[in-house]
Amino acid sequence: MPAEPVAPPAITEDDPGGRTARRLVTVVAIAAVLPALYWPGRVHNFFDLKIYMRAMDWWAAGHPLYDYVQPDRVQGALYFTYPPFAALLLRPFALLPLGATVVIFTGLTLLGVVVTTRWLVTPVVERHDLPRLFTLTVAVLLVFAVESTRETITFGQINMLLVVLILTDLLFAVPGGRRWAGVGVGLATALKLFPGIFILYLLATRRWRAAVVASATATVATLLAAAVAPRDSWRFWTHELWATDRVGRTDYTGNQSLFGLLSRLTAPEKPSQLPWLLLVLAVTGYGLWRAARAARAGDALAGITLTGLVGGLVSPITWTHHLYWFIPAVVVLVDSALDADPDKAEGAPRRRWLLTLAAGAGFVSIYGVVTFLDWGVAPSRTDSLGEFVARNAYVLLSLLLLAALPYRSARTARPTKQP
Repeated sequence: MPAEPVAPPAITEDDPGGRTARRLVTVVAIAAVLPALYWPGRVHNFFDLKIYMRAMDWWAAGHPLYDYVQPDRVQGALYFTYPPFAALLLRPFALLPLGATVVIFTGLTLLGVVVTTRWLVTPVVERHDLPRLFTLTVAVLLVFAVESTRETITFGQINMLLVVLILTDLLFAVPGGRRWAGVGVGLATALKLFPGIFILYLLATRRWRAAVVASATATVATLLAAAVAPRDSWRFWTHELWATDRVGRTDYTGNQSLFGLLSRLTAPEKPSQLPWLLLVLAVTGYGLWRAARAARAGDALAGITLTGLVGGLVSPITWTHHLYWFIPAVVVLVDSALDADPDKAEGAPRRRWLLTLAAGAGFVSIYGVVTFLDWGVAPSRTDSLGEFVARNAYVLLSLLLLAALPYRSARTARPTKQP
């Protein structure tokens, strides 16, 4: 008699092959969704990078850097708005074909995403004994799905360079007591000003030496630019820095700061400065207080994340590609949720709350504010509550996370390994 065919083994929870298959399906499914998320963002077509390069060509031809003007049908005119030190680093790229510059910027951003995600997720993998390759792969794909990453790539922005400098400094150099601790934050501040909030974080956490090094590095980089381009440097620091109209209308949906929210409420009039300054003082004080507590408890990542959220809220202009800090916030939330003991009375509700908050933050940051709405001016305060929430989703999420983001105690947190 012929032998009866043998049925293949069933995939069960205890079957390693079954786990592998499910993980592979998960990775493929996430990867398949990415093109659909990036499609709306393709309209940017490296818009910002092209402005940088045209400004560099203009500058190289002997014209004043901040005289560069590019006509724009929406805003009327666009300008080069970065500090002179950033211009020094960008100028060599003007010698290359634009296509080569696009490839270099995109490649560096992709590499930065992979490296920084590994830094954030590996400690969580080790603490909770998660499957390393699968967890890191899913995490990297999800970071690529986040709107701030999409906007950074499709605009041709330099945000991931700043993130790499900040995280290298604050996750490794500062906790390790390295002599060069503070250099990364200082360089990032000289490039784009926004990272200067992390110098305040160093002061709040009493990292005096690192704060001095960061301040000195930013000063030296600025003076170097002033030595190379004295007139442009003088003009930037005495005039262009304070001209917020050079970077676009503050009531644009893309401006997800407290000032942007107030501007949308009062549009077409500009908001009063006093309420905004009071909000800035309150948010900065509270946020840095929580960040310092997190750092003293031993959770550097939570402290850094809270500081990044503060920076996004208090800056007059915070475009969506600046808001990288939702990514480490989700990592902190998931890590804390996995720490919660479901067998204890308070453990299960805490885990549900943290996972719900992580999922909500992940959904908002992936779905986005401008990719699926628009960059333009939001309607006035007569809008519905739903419209208000949608147009200000990142501001509201930042405020929620500023109050609710947990942090690990030194008794449970493990030191982060060197990159």
